[in-house]
Amino acid sequence: MDNKCLGVFGNLLHDPNLWHINRHSASGAVALGLFVMYLPPIGQMFIAAAGAIRFRVNLPISVSLVWISNPLTIPPMFYLAYAIGAWILGRPIRTFEPAFWLDWHNWFSVMGPLLLGSLICATACAAAGYVIVQGLWRWSLMRQIRLRRKRYAAARVSTPSSRRQI
Repeated sequence: MDNKCLGVFGNLLHDPNLWHINRHSASGAVALGLFVMYLPPIGQMFIAAAGAIRFRVNLPISVSLVWISNPLTIPPMFYLAYAIGAWILGRPIRTFEPAFWLDWHNWFSVMGPLLLGSLICATACAAAGYVIVQGLWRWSLMRQIRLRRKRYAAARVSTPSSRRQI
């Protein structure tokens, strides 16, 4: 590799599973990308890329799904994670008051519920994404098989064309 940044990965980027789309690599990449999007938004793309290489799943899918968490979606995502974590820990849930949330002194009381809620949301999103992609892939495959069987059955019962007659 000529790129110095990518040279860290060496020959690992030549693995076909990182670039081809099959049921395993696509569903694993969706799960990985959806899990990483709930991590703190520093280095998410690098973490998703390293995870894709480690787990041998589709690299572009896992890295692109991280972008679901962007500056517009991060506040509601992490507030939901905080609310779930606070609910599980039995702590009162703070409403979204900008003065409270912008004061860094309050962040220490929020970090426990936020981290727990992020872990729960990340795991739930990853599991749901994996199951949905596996189910859609299986449904699509079964649909193709059904259509192919109908096509073959129709070809067997139809009369041959004039060119096919002996």
